[in-house]
Amino acid sequence: METRSERQNTLKQNEFIFDFDEASEEWRANKRKLDNGTYVYVCQKQTKVGKECKRKCLIGKEYCKMHNKNNI
Repeated sequence: METRSERQNTLKQNEFIFDFDEASEEWRANKRKLDNGTYVYVCQKQTKVGKECKRKCLIGKEYCKMHNKNNI
């Protein structure tokens, strides 16, 4: 039979710390917030000058309309 102290040691070993701030930041990395509190995915390509493309993605795709033509 397991004693209380053994059980507490087991719980400490299996403890998992979840960083909600980091998870939220990662989730928002490829999205843009709209005025009504919703989010849309943004294109994952870079423009010719090296900046991130800010266009809305096509449904079910990773790229906007312009960049999706180039990846077919």
